[in-house]
Amino acid sequence: MKSTGVAYILCILGFFGFAGFHRFYAGKWITGLLWFFTFGIFWIGTIIDLFLIPGMIERANINKRLGDAGL
Repeated sequence: MKSTGVAYILCILGFFGFAGFHRFYAGKWITGLLWFFTFGIFWIGTIIDLFLIPGMIERANINKRLGDAGL
């Protein structure tokens, strides 16, 4: 299971030049790469993600549960 707290820590790292790690953690590889190479779309995307993280992590956990159930 993914943790919202870990995702927030990774997101905050985005303000120090390590943007996108929270998206990699949530399984969003394409947007994670976009955030990484554009510094979180010039930090605007990273700021918005502070509000979106709970939903991203919830969705990642649901997808994990469905994958573990063999669906």
